[in-house]
Amino acid sequence: MAKIILTVILVFSMVIPFGGYYLSRKKERSFKASLAVNILLFFGTLVTADMLLFSGHIYAADTAAASAEGWRYLAAALSTGLSCIGAGVAVASAASAAIGALSEDSSIMGKALIFVALAESIALYGLLISFSILG
Repeated sequence: MAKIILTVILVFSMVIPFGGYYLSRKKERSFKASLAVNILLFFGTLVTADMLLFSGHIYAADTAAASAEGWRYLAAALSTGLSCIGAGVAVASAASAAIGALSEDSSIMGKALIFVALAESIALYGLLISFSILG
């Protein structure tokens, strides 16, 4: 029953702001009222979901082994996530420099691709580390 109520509230919280935006656009008003309704319905849905889905049951781990397992997953997620963020920063700077260099001299395309690939390999190293943590 709680899932049905939550689904109905979620559908209404998505449909009503679009209707409000359409009506405000039709009457040539600003979108501030639609944004306020959207924020109100979003946080209302969030509070309702908390009340319905988290009904006070607490599930705790029985042993320390389950806690160590959680730390392994957290370490794997951090190694993959942070290495991907670092690779994104490195690829952004290397690729923009490579495009700038290619615009002046097209014969250095191979060298430019190597630098971009080296920057992208950082993400692969993080993924390998997370596989070794989990395996």
